[in-house]
Parts: sequence; C-alpha cells; structure tokens
Amino acid sequence: MAAVCLTADNLKNWEKSGKSDFLKLCRSLAHQDVDSLAGTSNNKDLRRALYELCLQVVKGGIRQDSAIKILLELGDVRRDLSTVMADILMLLDMDTISHEDKTQRERFISLVSACMPSVVPEHVLKERMEVDSLEAVSLIPQVKVFNVKYVKTKTRIFYKQQKFNLLREESEGYAKLVTELGQDMSGADTSKTVLENIKSLIGCFNLDPNRVLDIILESFECRPHLHEFYISLLKSYMTEPSTLCHVLGFKFQFYQDESAEKTPSSLYKVAALLLQYQLVELEALYAHLLPSDNDINEKHKRDGLEARQQARKMSMVILSDKKEEEKEEDKDTKTEQQGDNQKFGLCEALLRIGDWPHAQRIMTRLPHHVAVEQRPIAAALCALIHATIEPLYRRVGVPKGAKGRPVPRLDSEQAPRQVHRYTDLPRDVFIMLQNLGPHLACDTVLMAKVIRIGKAFMKEWSENPDRKAELSPVFYGLLTATDEVLLPTMSMLDTNCCMSEELWSLVKTFPYEYRYRMYGQWKNQAYALHTQLIKIKAQTMDKTKHIMKRLTKENIKPMGRLIGKLSHANPGVLFEIILSQIQRYDNLINPVVDSLKYLTTLSYDVLAYCIIEALANPEKERMKHDDTTISLWLQSLASFCGAIFRKYPIELTGLLQYVANQLKAGKSYDLLILKEVVQKMSGIEITDEITSDQLEALSGGELLRAEGAYFGQIRNTKKSSQRLKDALLESELALPLSMLMAQQKNHVVFKEGGEMHLKLVGNLFDQCQDTLVQFGGFLATQLSTEDYTKSLPPLDILVSTYHTPPDAAFFLSRPMYAHSINTRYDELKKADKGSKTSSSQKTQRYIQAVSEVTSPVIESARVIHPPKVWDDISPQFYVTFWSLNMYDLSVPSAAYEKETQKLKSQLSAIEDNRELAQSKKKKEKERCVALMDKLREEEKKQQDHCSRVLARLKHEKDSWFMSRSTKNETITQLLQLCIFPRCLFTANDAVYCAKFVHLIHNMKTENFSSLLLYDRVFSDTSYMVASCTESEARCYGRFLAAMLETVMRWHSDRTIYEKECWGYPGFVTVLRASGAGSSSKADQLDYENFRHVCHKWQFKLTRAMVICLESQDYVQIRNTLIVLTKILQYYPMVQNLALALERRVDKIRQEEKEKRPDIYALAMGYTGLLKGKKAQLVPEHEFHLKEKLKVSSKQQNGPLSISGSSPNLTVSATGVSSTSEGSKESGSSESGKGKQDKEEKSKENMADSKPSSSSTGSSKSSSTGKSAMNGDVAMPSSKKESKQSSEKTKDKEKKEKSHNGEKSHKESKGHKEDRGHKEDKGHKEGKGHKEDKGHKEDKGREHRSHSKEREKSHRSPSVTSNGSGNGKPGKRSTEASPRTSDSEREHKRRKEEHMSSAPSATSAVAAKDALRAEHKEASHKSPRYSSPAQPMTEKEKKRASKEREKGERDRSKERDGEKRRESKEHRKRKSEEPPSMTEFQESKRRKDEDKGKSGSDSRRSSQEKDKPRTPQTTPKLSSKLAKESGEKVKKEPKDKEEKRSSKEKKVERKEEKKHSSHKSEKKR
Repeated sequence: MAAVCLTADNLKNWEKSGKSDFLKLCRSLAHQDVDSLAGTSNNKDLRRALYELCLQVVKGGIRQDSAIKILLELGDVRRDLSTVMADILMLLDMDTISHEDKTQRERFISLVSACMPSVVPEHVLKERMEVDSLEAVSLIPQVKVFNVKYVKTKTRIFYKQQKFNLLREESEGYAKLVTELGQDMSGADTSKTVLENIKSLIGCFNLDPNRVLDIILESFECRPHLHEFYISLLKSYMTEPSTLCHVLGFKFQFYQDESAEKTPSSLYKVAALLLQYQLVELEALYAHLLPSDNDINEKHKRDGLEARQQARKMSMVILSDKKEEEKEEDKDTKTEQQGDNQKFGLCEALLRIGDWPHAQRIMTRLPHHVAVEQRPIAAALCALIHATIEPLYRRVGVPKGAKGRPVPRLDSEQAPRQVHRYTDLPRDVFIMLQNLGPHLACDTVLMAKVIRIGKAFMKEWSENPDRKAELSPVFYGLLTATDEVLLPTMSMLDTNCCMSEELWSLVKTFPYEYRYRMYGQWKNQAYALHTQLIKIKAQTMDKTKHIMKRLTKENIKPMGRLIGKLSHANPGVLFEIILSQIQRYDNLINPVVDSLKYLTTLSYDVLAYCIIEALANPEKERMKHDDTTISLWLQSLASFCGAIFRKYPIELTGLLQYVANQLKAGKSYDLLILKEVVQKMSGIEITDEITSDQLEALSGGELLRAEGAYFGQIRNTKKSSQRLKDALLESELALPLSMLMAQQKNHVVFKEGGEMHLKLVGNLFDQCQDTLVQFGGFLATQLSTEDYTKSLPPLDILVSTYHTPPDAAFFLSRPMYAHSINTRYDELKKADKGSKTSSSQKTQRYIQAVSEVTSPVIESARVIHPPKVWDDISPQFYVTFWSLNMYDLSVPSAAYEKETQKLKSQLSAIEDNRELAQSKKKKEKERCVALMDKLREEEKKQQDHCSRVLARLKHEKDSWFMSRSTKNETITQLLQLCIFPRCLFTANDAVYCAKFVHLIHNMKTENFSSLLLYDRVFSDTSYMVASCTESEARCYGRFLAAMLETVMRWHSDRTIYEKECWGYPGFVTVLRASGAGSSSKADQLDYENFRHVCHKWQFKLTRAMVICLESQDYVQIRNTLIVLTKILQYYPMVQNLALALERRVDKIRQEEKEKRPDIYALAMGYTGLLKGKKAQLVPEHEFHLKEKLKVSSKQQNGPLSISGSSPNLTVSATGVSSTSEGSKESGSSESGKGKQDKEEKSKENMADSKPSSSSTGSSKSSSTGKSAMNGDVAMPSSKKESKQSSEKTKDKEKKEKSHNGEKSHKESKGHKEDRGHKEDKGHKEGKGHKEDKGHKEDKGREHRSHSKEREKSHRSPSVTSNGSGNGKPGKRSTEASPRTSDSEREHKRRKEEHMSSAPSATSAVAAKDALRAEHKEASHKSPRYSSPAQPMTEKEKKRASKEREKGERDRSKERDGEKRRESKEHRKRKSEEPPSMTEFQESKRRKDEDKGKSGSDSRRSSQEKDKPRTPQTTPKLSSKLAKESGEKVKKEPKDKEEKRSSKEKKVERKEEKKHSSHKSEKKR
C-alpha cells in the first residue's frame, strides 16, 4: 500500500499532480476506514500514508509547508488526526534520535514545531515524545528539572496514604466496623444492609477496603456457623476473587514461620467454605500453603525407607544386649511428629464441611494415602461416608432388633448426595473408601456398616440374576473395596475377632477364586503400599518367630491363644512363617495343628490360601537332589494339609481345584496332597504293607473295613467326610479328578517320565494308582447312589471319550453296578411280596436283576476290545469278572469273629476299669454291644449276598468260554485282559483274581483248563516282575501267594487233591510218553504227576527269580525281593531252591550295602525271613516222587516212565505233557532198593556237578538241561521231543558207555579237587573221553565246570541241578547233600548199576569200577607232574602200581562191607517200621543214616589224594580191568562179607600211614 500511497511518480510530479492525487487518496481512505457498525475508524492505511508523507519531509523529498497544508486539509475529514500524527511523530522521533544524519533530525524538529499548535496539541506531544525531543522543540525548559518534577509527582500519587490501614490510625471507624460485623444476625438485617453500612464507614473514615476485607474474614472465623451471611456479604463486597485469595493467603503465610503459632482450625474452615462456595480458586490458594508438594513427597519416601530399615532390623539375629540398646535408641528417636501442614489442615476442613471434590483434588496432588495417614483426615472422611450411606444403611443394613444412632445429614448443599439405592454407591462412596484405604481402622462402626451393606447387596445379587447387568458396577466396586480397604484394614485393627467374623460374613459370599485373589493382594502387596503396614508386618513376624521357638506339646494352649490373637489381624504373615517352619521340621505338624483351634473362620480360609500358595511356589524343587523321591517339604506340607483340613472346617474347593489344575498340566507330584486329605478326612488308608488280616477285612462289609482293615481306627470322620463330599459335589470335581488320575498313570510313563529316574516314575505311577483307589473308595462309600450315578458316565464313554483305562473304568463303575443290581432285586422282591417266595425264586429274581442291569454294560463292553477277543471269552464273562469284588465271592468269617472277640475283650476291660465313671462305662458298653450286633448282621447279610452271587455265577458259567477256540488262546485272553490287569490294581484285587480262578475251577466250568492257567502263571514270571512298579510288585506277589496257596494245599494231601481236582475238567490232561504206539488221549492228571508239576513250577519260579536277581537292574532286583517276600509262605518249599535263592540274595546284600540302601534293606529282610523258614523246607525227593513209576496204559493211555529225577512235564493246551528223560532202559523193572540208590546217587551228583551254561540246549542223543543260574541251578528245558521207539535200542549201548565214562570222568576230577588243584585240569581227559565215548563238546564243558563246584562243595552245601542225575541225560538233581566220600559214591553207583542193568549187572559194576580207577589214575597226570624237569623214576612207578593194586583191593572189600551192612540194616528197618510208611520216609531215614558215614569216607578220600601218579590207561585196558573186576566181584562169596567188614578199620589205618609217608617224601 506504501507504493500506492506515495509512489515515485507522485514525488516526481508533486507540484503538478502528485499533491492533488495524494490528497484525494487520503480522503478516500479516511472515508473507507469508517466502520459503520462500530462507529470507529480503521485507519491503518491512512496512518501508512501519513507516515510516508512525514518521512519524505524528514528526508527532504517534500517541502514542509506543502505537507502541513495537506495535514490541515485532512484535519477537517478526521477528528482524531492529532492522535494519529502524535503516534507518527513518536515513531519518527525514535528513528531520528539515533540516526547519524543530523540533517534529518533537524528537519524532524522543524516538522514538529510546524505541527505543534495546529495539527498536534502540545499536551499530546508531551505524553508521547521523548524528553530530549520535548526540550528541542521548547516544550520543556530543561530535562533535569523535568525529571525532578516527574519523580515528585509520582511519589505524591502512588506513595502518599490516602486511606487508613491500621486500626490505631482510625480507631473509631474500625470500631464501628467491628460493631457492625459483630451484631446479632438473627434479626431482619441482611448482608445488603450490612454492606451499605460498611461502605458508609469506609467513605466516612477513609478506611482501607483491603483492611476492611481482612476484618470481615476475621469475623467470619469467629462465627463460621453464619457462613451463609458472610458468604453473601463477601460475594457482594468483592469485585475480584484474586483480592480475596491474596488476603486469605496472607493470613496463612502469617502462621508459616517456625516461631509462629499453629494455624487455627477456624482459618481452615473459612478457607474451606470459601472454596466450597467458589469465592476462591483452589489452585490460587494452594500456592500460598506450606509445605510444598516436593517436601511432602520426600518425607513420605523417607518414612517408608525408615520403616523398611526398622523391619529389616527386627528380622535380623541380634545379640540380646545390643538389641535392648537399640530398642532404647528407637524410643528416643521416634519418628518426629508431623509439623503444621496447612494442606492437610485444609483437606480436613474440606471434608468436615462435606466438600469432597476439593478434598479429593488435594489428595490426588499428594502421594497415595499420605493424607489419610493423618488420623484427623481419616476420621473426617469416615464421618463424611457415614453421612452419605446413612439412608441405605437404615434400609438394608441394620440388624433385626438393633436401634442404632442415626447420623444427621450435612447442612451444606455442596456435600455429596446421600445414597438411597445400591446403584448410588459407585458415585461417591466407593471412591471415598478407596481413598481412605486401610485407615478405615479408625472407625470400626463405619467398617461394620459397609460390611453389612455389602452382605445385603450380595444377597440381592444372588437372588436376582436378571439384574446383574444393572448391578455389576456395584458388585465390582464392592469387590475392589473389599480387596483394597476392608482386608488391609484388618491388619491395622488390634486383634478384633468380632470384626474378623463380620468381615467373613461378607467375604464368604464371593467365590473362592475372588477370595484367594484378594488374600494374595492382602498378603503380598498391601503391606508394601503403606508405611504403617510395613511396621505392623515386621512386628507380626517377630512375634510369630518368638512363639514358634517356644511351641511344644506341653504349652499348646497358651501358645495357641497368642497365635489366635495374631491371626485376627495379620493371618497371611503369620501362616507364611508357620508353614515355612513346618516344611523344615515335620515334628511341628501336630503341635501347630492343635494350636490353631483359636482361629476365626476368616483366618482358616486365609490358611487354605497360604497352603496352596506354598504348594505352588515355583522356587521350590519338588524332588530331592537324587531325583528319585519327592522332597521332604512337600511331604510335610501334604501331611499338614490332611491334618488341618480334617480337624477344622476349612473350605476344600480351592485345594481340590489346585490338584485338578496340576493334573491338567501333567504334574503328578501334588497327588500326594489329595491322598493325605482323603486319608485323614475319610479314614480310608492306602498302605504299602497291608497285613493279611487287614486284607481279609477289606473283603467284608463297610463296618468290618472300618474296624479291621486299616492300621488306625477310624473315629470321628463323619463330619470331615461329609465336608469333603460336599466340596466335591459343589465344585463338581468328583468325576474330573477321577478321570485325570486314571489318565495320569499313562501320562507319567509316556510323557512325564521321559527324563526322570525309573524309580521316580514308578513312585509317581504308584501314587496315581493309590490315590485313584483311595478316592474311588471314598466316592463309593460317601456319595449317594443318585449323586454317584449322576456324576459318572457309562462305561463306553469312559473308555472311548475320556480315554480311561478299562481297569480304572470298571473300578469306578463297580459300585454303581452293585447298587443298581441290589436296587432292582429289591424292586422285584417287592413285586412278589404278595405271594410267598422260596429261596430258589429269590435266586431267580436276583439273576433276573443281574441280567437287566448288566445287559447294557455287556453291550458297552463289546466296543472296548476288538471283536476277535470275544471269540475266546464272552463279553458276559468279561463284565462279570470286572464287576465283582471280594465282597461278592467270600465271607471273611474269621475277620468278623476276630473283631467280635476284640469287642468282647473291650467289654471285659471296661468292666474291670475301676477309674471309669459308671455313666461312661454304660455308654461304652452300649457302644460295643451295638457294634457287635451290627457286625453279626453285616456278616449274615454278606453270606446271603455271596450265596446269590454264587448262584448267578453257576447260571452264567456255561456261556463264559467259547468252544470254537483253543484253550491256550482262551487262557491267553483271560490272563491278558482280566487276570494280569486286575491283579496289579490293588492287593484286594490280587486276592480276588486268585479266588476267582479257584471258583471257576470249582464250578467245573467248561472249556477252561485250570492246570494250563496255573502253568502259564508260574512258568515265567520274570517279564511280569521286570515290568511292575513297587506297588504292583506287592500286588503281584500277593496274587502269586494266593495262587500258590491253592496249589500247595492240593499238593499237601492226596485226599484233598482227589476231592477238589480229580474229575474236574480243569485238570484234564494229555500225558505224552516216548515209545511206539503212544497216544494223546485226554485224561485226568493223577496226584503224583501233579506233584511233579508243582516241583516244575517251583523250579521255574526259581529260574525266573534268579534271572531277575542277576540282572543288575534296580527295578528287577527290587521287585523280585518284594515278590519273594510276599510268597515266602509257599515258596520256596525245596531245600536246594531255597539255597540257590539265598546265595543270590546274599550276593546282592553284599554288593548293594553301600550303593543302594533300599535294595540292601530288602535283601536283609528277605534273608532273615528265609533263614527262619529253613526248618520248613523239605528235600526234593520228599516234595515229589523222583523214582521211575510204572504207570499202567489203562490209566494213562500209554506207557509213561518217570525217572528218578522229576520228569520234564509240559503243560500243553489240553493239559500236561510228561516226557521221560531218563534212560531208554525204562522198560525194565526196578526194585525199591534200586530206586533208593538212584535217589542217593542223584543227591551225590548234585554236590559234584556244576553246569557251566546258563541257557537251555539239546542234543541229538538227549535233551539235557543246561540252563544254569550263575552256575548253581541248571534248568532243564520245559519241553523235549519224545524219542521214537526205533531209536531206543540204538541209543541204549551209547548211553551205557557214556554213563560209565562220565562217572569215571567225574571221579577223576573229584580226586583232583581233593588234592587241592584249583585249575581246570581235566580238559584234555574230558576231550579225549568225548572222542572215545561219543560225548558231545558241551558235555565236556559241563564236566570241566564240575571241578570248580566240587571245590565249593567241600566248604559249604551247594545247590545244583544237573541235567543227568545218574549219568543219563534229561534227569535233574536239585537237592543239597552233605560231603560224601568217593568210595561211598562208587558203592552207590555200583548198586544202582546192579539194580537197573541187564543180567550181566555184576560185570558191568566191575567194568565201571575199573574204568573209574583208570580215570582216577589218569587224573593225577597234570601238567605239573608230567613236566620234563621231574621225570618219574622206576622205583616210584613200581611203588605207585603196588599202591594202586592194593587200593583197588581195599575199595572192593569196602564196597562189599557197605553192601552187607546196608542190606542188614534194610531188613531190620523193614521189620520195625509200620505198614503205612511211605517210600519217601524210608529214603529220608536211609539218607540220614548214610550221613554218618561221611566222616570215614572223607578220610578215605583224603588218603587217595596223595596216591602216586600212574600213566593213563587206554580204553582197551580199562575195559579189560572192568571185566576182571566184574568177575572178581562175581566170585566173592556172600558168607565172607562179615569178615571183610571187620578189616575195614585196619585198611583205613594203613592208608593214613601211607598218606603221611607219601607227604614227607614229596617234601623231600
């Protein structure tokens, strides 16, 4: 616009046209700038034009007079032209005063002088221009004089008092003002009248208005109840709120000096009222208050730090004298009292008058809860809440019969509105409670009111679910208030148990999830948020530790009271320390449980939460450092859980849900808690070492189980059981826990146990199993039928949908089936009540009820297993087997009688107790008598039930097993699906399986082979033992014991066997024997063959046990020892088998003493038990008849030869196959004496032989048992091929040769061992003998191992099982024998050969003797004697030959004498013994008599050790010697036997002399 206003063309043609154009422009601008609406001119463009005009004059571009003319002309158009020009001249003055060009300054001064009177007045210029310019234009004379006048004028105006500020300056005026404000305001005077009087006084006496305002505020302080008058007066008097704020702030600042007085409460109240009526702004007044917010924050932090340091000191262990000194110092240096905090005072005043918004704004400026830590503020806030909730409390919270004291309403209209409905609570009340926090403790009445209102609301909340959307803000507000206010308030109360119970009445209405969440906040966070709670927590911890140090069994009552007092206020802190002590010291459990009887219900609930919190502590390791057992802290905590939940009424839902959640997460450790809780609360025990009496009692009724099935008597568990049942039903956890436990077993093995120790996996598996059994038993006994049926789904859904194993599914469903059957049976009986029903009709009704109940179950069971399974066993049998238990099969009459006798003894003891009061005696007697009657009634009821079940089983048995499958497959399915799974479930189920098998046998069930099942059970137990856990091993041991009990009872007596087994389809067998024309027709197994089978089972058990014991595997060894302990009563029964086991167990005991103490303890226990049973062990020949028995073809459908050792009996799919493994000469008859000789011969071979192989093998000529258990027991193969009749004659000669060679070979090795040679020195001889006589290579290895066993046999009795008892393959000898001399063994062998050979028996004996002598001489030729460095001289050779011949003569005489004595003694015994004496008793007595000869035989064998070496004889020479010796024996007359016997002593003495002389020669 500047270019437009005064352009270069205008300046160039100024005189011609520029001046006129500029003037026109200015006039147009003056007219356009007039604002028609406002009446004011907007002269920005005009001022710009005039400024350019004056600037050109100063610069010299336009003449001064021309410009003045234009300005004068424009003066008519604009009236304010002088003001505009004054501003322009002022700007030019500032520009030119500092300009270097003095010409422009001179032009400016000239312009100003020209404009002075006409354009701009002088007074305007004096106001706008600088003093120097005014002097230049001569408006002022001098600058200095002007400045002096200016200062004097300002002083006069601003600093000279015009009005009176002090009272003494105008006492009369202020006195009248005070009188005016202090008059009685009850009249008609209003604030307006007073205000007019005040104004008059101010004008009359020149009173200072601010001083008048101050006096009005002072009067207000004195009479705050007239706040309405003063507020109205102040509103009329004040024009600016800032003035009132300054005056009020000045009054507060007066009290801020340290020496000043404390700020009066009246001032706080006046300030609060002014804030409430908005005469003053809080932000403006807040700046005048002290201390500052930073100081308050720093002090709060400092107080918190000091509280934490104090708490840390209290938790430290300090010596007693230092601790006392520190306590004294603490008393002296207590926390300083809070100074005069004007902000806190103002906040309190605001709360007192009900101005909650302003008070809340002050609280939010300060740290959380710092303001309410001041008790006056907390009390004021409580009073405000009282007034706010009064209407609602009077309506819903006042208890019946209580009057109470109503709280008046606040007078102020600005106060919070009162609450009349629940929905009004979130508006102000909940906010005020949250700001109050735990400092609600200053008003317990208000706390009780809030709790009662909360209870009433929760009742309406639960009764009106349709209003939950409307009431949800109230619900969550109440939840927050309980969490942040009510519970922390309890910590600040001083042991107020009544308030604790009142609070519990509200807290219990919340679900346990909300409660535990609030307890966690209270225990872990609330104490850290409040300084006072930090100190309280430290004090509580110190007191708790003091109590726990002194808690014993003797002072439970006083210590319990102290614990109760602490628990009312701070239960979380208390229980945290108590539980930590219990986890370290388990002996504190019982004292602590007893001392907690003084707790409130709220404290018990907090205790439940603290237990769960301790269990879920992630910092705690649940396993010990060895990772094989559960930590002690968890075991102690679980035991404490069981005890505390049983004794006190604590809610269980949270704990049960915790266990369920842990199982969902795949964690099995916490099942220990559930196990302890169920055991303590219901009395149902799950013990590893249950006794036989307890096991028998478990098969009885509920009362018998309670009285005799557990170690501890179940007393006072009715209430606790009911609480546990209610908790399960309310939380609906009965089925989920059962399903999770059933599934967890497989989870432990396949998922959780991947990186665990095998022992730990087994323990966790057993824990799952035991807890499931315990929990299922509790559900079955406590839940009603409706509840149980409602919670449990059908069988097929359990298995298919929930993936529950069938054994667990049937276990859970079994009580439901039993009750359904009984219920249906009662209904059918009631239907027939009109007519008399016989017992048979009742049985039919029971069978009908069973059929109706089990029919859908049978259909459900079909889908559990593949259809092929039902070809072997029927679904009906499967369901019947799994749905019954021991209660259904037998009545434990002995257990009932035992418990009855106990009660009778109690009656007599009560009668004899004189200290007992008569009333107490009567009560106890009545209890015992009633219990006895109940037991009798229960026994009778069970008897009737068992009879009905037996009738049911007899009715069903014909359809159990299908005839279209073989018995072997049937037994396989039965074992796999029924017997083995259930016998491992519980000990009671193990006995049930054995009992059920026996019952099937007794009922003569078709298509069922009892013998085959027993054989499959006993044949190879190593796999079952190796795959069991510890608990399953105990169950399996009980199952084997129960099975062995039945078998050994049949074995014990022929009468029992024939009564219970003969003629039963389960004992139909096929006995196979070698020979032409043998048949396989089924027939009954006779008693003697059954005894052989029993020995085979004992033998196979030994083999399996030894394999497991030598496996070096922890689980196999442990399980084997457990099983052996369980079956000790019935196994082992044979001496040699017992010795074999004892040797292995002793070895384990020595090896595991330092490595695995648990294995060592088991081995020690079993060793002691086995030693105690040695007196009951019998030799093998007494356990079963070892001699060959001639069985008629009529009886056995074919020839069957049973050799001296037990035959290799094989139980096949149709029965037992008995294959003779003796000599092929079994067709010849044997005398009784020959049989006895063979028995004695087999005993000798047992001590001399030791197989070297641990595996079974067979040869073409014979099937020889070579399975050895570490070289002690050799196991014959269970099945051998029968020999063809065509091969019998061909093998006979080979058998005789090998028999003789083997005897002589053993004799030669025996001599080597007697001479002390420990090395294997018969290798060459054995090999050569094998080549000459046709022995196989493995037989040679077997003989080489005999020498080592021979050495052992001289030191201790050995247990061996030789594959050939008499030099013949296939025989076994597994019996321990004493040390026997060589001559005695030779004599017995000779007798045996004589009795069992062909007509040339004498020559055969002679040949064997010669062969034995040949081998004995050859055995002396060892590498040491045949060394080239020591050649034998001719003299020594002659002496050796003479001694050999003489020894042969002496031995032949000795044999004849022994034979004569034995025949004489035999005749004598025959004449003396009764007719009923058995052959076994005779052989045993003969064995005992033979033992007396072992001394002389041993001396004779020692003489033979030192005989001189003789060269080895050739086979031709040995046969020649055998013939000669045989002829010699033939020719000896029998009448000379007595003479030869008298020469025996002389021969022995000579042999001793030769022995001593030979030893001396050897030394030289």
